[in-house]
Amino acid sequence: MTASRGERTYRRPQVDPLAALRTPDDPPWDVYLTGTVFLDIVFTGLDSAPVRGTESWARGMGSSPGGVANMATALARLGLRTSLAAAFGDDHYGEYCWDALEQGEGIDLTPSRTVPGWHSPVTVSMAYEGERTMVSHGHEPPPEETAPDCPPPARAAVASLTPGVRAPWIAQAAAKDARIFADVGWDDTGRWDLAGLADLEHCEAFLPNAAEAMRYTGADCPRAAARALTEHVPLAVVTLGAQGAYAVDARTGETAEVPAIAVEAMDPTGAGDVFVAGFVAGTLAEWPLADRLAFAGLTAALSVQEFGGSLSAPGWAEIAAWWRRVQSLEGQDPAALRRYAFLEDQVPEEAVRPWPLRRAVPTIGFRRSA
Repeated sequence: MTASRGERTYRRPQVDPLAALRTPDDPPWDVYLTGTVFLDIVFTGLDSAPVRGTESWARGMGSSPGGVANMATALARLGLRTSLAAAFGDDHYGEYCWDALEQGEGIDLTPSRTVPGWHSPVTVSMAYEGERTMVSHGHEPPPEETAPDCPPPARAAVASLTPGVRAPWIAQAAAKDARIFADVGWDDTGRWDLAGLADLEHCEAFLPNAAEAMRYTGADCPRAAARALTEHVPLAVVTLGAQGAYAVDARTGETAEVPAIAVEAMDPTGAGDVFVAGFVAGTLAEWPLADRLAFAGLTAALSVQEFGGSLSAPGWAEIAAWWRRVQSLEGQDPAALRRYAFLEDQVPEEAVRPWPLRRAVPTIGFRRSA
């Protein structure tokens, strides 16, 4: 038995990247996704990896919704109408994550449920030397708490593929004309068999990192891997870490490569999710391929400068502030500025009203003083 919480809410975004494309016949949601929501507790400012038998002190700590919440929040903060199906524990952690996503971000949780007696999954992440180490704990929710058999109509859906496992909702969403964007995790089986990613046949775009792309294709470089992937999916995007990203569109023959933006990373948690969200937003807005890559890289670069996965995602105020700031700095490479000139048509001429974005905090549950 399950219990639902709250009523549908939707926060109007500061900038709607799809405003010029919307019609009365559009589906109610821009993006649908499903998965597990974790409570993330992130330690930052560690000088090195923890050493067995010693105690390490972190200079920073933040708590925020994690797991699939990283992607959902990033999409919502970019102005996409986002619907999420997930199970939530009926403990304090679950209440916090539900409220942060529904009330704080305006994400539709109508397909989501609170599961009585089920405790929220938790991940502790330790960030150091530009990397992270994670320890997670959780239990599988009851079977009825998995993704609905009939996902709501949406322009697109974001899926995380699992080797050897089909997710029926992906085919159902594709049958309703949703454009499927997929990523994939590390294949613990070691097979790295593209045939095992059966749902790839329903996908428009596949966005693995360089190591994953090369292992799945057997290619000796990420760019060759991206080209090989287009034999299985129309659009392949391979992230190259500090080198940026490379994409191939088999439908048009177009390729694009954009370098990464150099930043001092505080916490890389969720950066990959933010990258995918930025690429989805640009694709649905019908931007050129290179602009989509640049925007995805920019949003990811802005996210790693904040604590936590979901609540580090930038909104349009942060994007606008970055664009205005880099134009005012002396010594900027004109070619680099031209790469992001497309933002001029996306960011309003007037200053974007600062949206009071929630950020990860050390402790949840403090009551506000009167």
